[in-house]
Amino acid sequence: MFQRLVVAAFFAFSGTLCAQTVAHATGVIATPEVAIGYETFGARGAALPVIAVNGGPGLSHAYMMMNDLWEQVGRHRLTILYDQRGTGASKKLAAGAAQTMDAQVADLEAVRAHFGIEKVALVGDSYGGFLVMAYAAAHPEHVAKLVLSDSPPPSFKTMVHLLPQTFPDIEEEDAVAGKKLGEDSEAAARLGLRNHFRMIFYSPEKRDAYMAKMGDLGFEPAVGRSVGQSAEALDLTQAVAGFQFPVLVITGRWDMNVAPVNAWMMAHAIPGAKIVFFEESGHLPAYEEPEKYRRVLEEFLDAR
Repeated sequence: MFQRLVVAAFFAFSGTLCAQTVAHATGVIATPEVAIGYETFGARGAALPVIAVNGGPGLSHAYMMMNDLWEQVGRHRLTILYDQRGTGASKKLAAGAAQTMDAQVADLEAVRAHFGIEKVALVGDSYGGFLVMAYAAAHPEHVAKLVLSDSPPPSFKTMVHLLPQTFPDIEEEDAVAGKKLGEDSEAAARLGLRNHFRMIFYSPEKRDAYMAKMGDLGFEPAVGRSVGQSAEALDLTQAVAGFQFPVLVITGRWDMNVAPVNAWMMAHAIPGAKIVFFEESGHLPAYEEPEKYRRVLEEFLDAR
């Protein structure tokens, strides 16, 4: 009897483990200009699929993978992340391939089309928020819901950025180091990235834990400069005022990189948009408050 109970318990436990396992896959999408590397969690089902779009520009999606948030989201829906052209697993570019916002939008459309998703939820983090706004303006027919997470506003010219006022010591340290290394050098750009991450957290403990394992995040400074210049020239103000799908705006209360007033103004400029503040977060609430982030995100995605 005892042996039968042990065996039964083992199979019950094994079944629980199997039930908790989330499908995980990586692959490449071939397009005329770039081979786009992607990563997925979960599988297609009744729940609305998600494409999570990272910020930068010039970073891979590695910075979004410092916890298991997207794996958790993948327990209930197909969740797709990918590396933007020229970064991470998407470095295989055709000669002369553009590094513009139009190219970024075309790549996101290629990802959607590859998975055959007619309507998708887009989650844009930081610069990724600007990219998904640009995509939604170009392809509204494929957007079911939109999440703008600590996103720049629809025009970079109106962005309120408070790092120099909040961290003058780190800004000065970075400027001095940049002059020593050469302001346009690769070394200065990479040091500048690390200094930037020193300023974007609410919790010093979470900042230190993140930075201890962050590595180079697939950073490509030249890509960042080119895409950044293209983004700065684009004004999506009129486009977002015409969005007809549900929009959720997320902001860390202590985000000095993209100050909360940017989120506040966007939420009031987009018809029917909802805004949620994360009271113990800086620029990365998905990392600093992941449980709340997942709850807020899933409630929005599942709402009828």
